[in-house]
Amino acid sequence: MIFGMGCQSGRRANGFMNQALLDKIESEQFRKEPADFAVGDTVRVHTRVVEGDKERIQVFAGVVIGRRGRGLNETFAVRRISYGEGVERVFPLHSPRVERIEVERKGAVRRAKLTYLRKRLGKGATLVKEREAAEASAEK
Repeated sequence: MIFGMGCQSGRRANGFMNQALLDKIESEQFRKEPADFAVGDTVRVHTRVVEGDKERIQVFAGVVIGRRGRGLNETFAVRRISYGEGVERVFPLHSPRVERIEVERKGAVRRAKLTYLRKRLGKGATLVKEREAAEASAEK
């Protein structure tokens, strides 16, 4: 008996059907309004926090230092300095716990991951605003 393409192709077709089913289930759980921010932007992330039987909104503000993943598994990392100590949090983009993401200011960066900010303090840790805004005000 030869085990060849017959078994593998049957598994692939079945796997494809499962993937289509997963995509359909995942599509219902995506964020309704797409989050429009990039790495380097300063954002305010509003998250729902449950304490006992009470629920409140907690805000985490900082610079987006990286995004990773695809689809429902996409996450982004936000970094801020709190009481002289660097604090980073990773948020799932499509989580129902993330209420909303506000962009405070855009950043002009040339990298996909800003891990070098971990070594910097003070003004060195802040990112330059978009140059277009600065040029527009200089022309006036």
